[in-house]
Amino acid sequence: MRRPAALRAVTGLLVVPALLLSTAACGSDDDKGSDSISSKGGLPAITAGAKFGEKPTLAKGEGAAPKELKIEVISAGTGATLKKGDHAQVNYYGQEWDESEPFDTSFGKGQLFPVNIGGGGVIEGWQKALDGQKIGSRLEVSIPPNLAYGDTARGEIKANATLVFVMDIVKGTSIPAAAKGVEVPQRDAALPKVGVNTDGKAPSVTFPKGGAAPKKLVSEYVIEGTGPAVTDKDDIVVKYDAFLWDGGQKFGGTYGNDMTETLSLANLQVKGLKDGPVGKKIGSRVLLVLPPDQAFGDQEQQGIPKNSTLVFVMDILAKV
Repeated sequence: MRRPAALRAVTGLLVVPALLLSTAACGSDDDKGSDSISSKGGLPAITAGAKFGEKPTLAKGEGAAPKELKIEVISAGTGATLKKGDHAQVNYYGQEWDESEPFDTSFGKGQLFPVNIGGGGVIEGWQKALDGQKIGSRLEVSIPPNLAYGDTARGEIKANATLVFVMDIVKGTSIPAAAKGVEVPQRDAALPKVGVNTDGKAPSVTFPKGGAAPKKLVSEYVIEGTGPAVTDKDDIVVKYDAFLWDGGQKFGGTYGNDMTETLSLANLQVKGLKDGPVGKKIGSRVLLVLPPDQAFGDQEQQGIPKNSTLVFVMDILAKV
């Protein structure tokens, strides 16, 4: 499951591990960890590093790969159960069913992989596997091609490959459906007016008629939350819609699909999106207006015209 092209252009802001958006072989190492463990459901055996938190290794799959998603709970956690809308942070080890070496892993890299349950950005098999699992669990999952990359090769992953993952669900955060706080008067007639509904649905956005676009970055409260202020090093979970100032054309967003995105502010490539949320409180809805020098400047980006002023309405729902 991938972001639409125009949306990826803006959230090209996100720098994520190689897994699932673009995969790259990382090879294996000699860290063997604890004893091996055999699958009870026919999945490849974990040949070393069997315990939660240890880097595993996997045997090559035996026989024909499963045609359906298979999930085996290797060890059950005691944390909260993940549900749609929650944010999880996962360590993973990925290997093709018919191979004996991994194509990617996050173990040993010091960076957990963020997943928004029911959101975009990862293959469908991951979404289905994590939904309903408890934080602190270790899973082994076999994902058929139709829930992975189908007939498209991805780096060293072959077309029509069945993928096998060991996943440690290290952290999880419950994410509210919408911003919640105090409505802030929107008195500047030169700026778009944003709806203040708090039902999780897309707020309305009404653009001023005939007004010139701002020349400087605009970051204004629509609803002021009560959480801590965002810093430039935070990872934040947001819902948003994105528009072109000229004509008010929407070119991306997550409200309509009831999805969230995780923005790692330290890694964002779009300056206005990097700077705009900083200082705003968690739980807030904000209006961001990015002049061209805070967006893509004189470069066209996947359907976004050059020298465009961009408008974002964003619910800042959590830090993770």
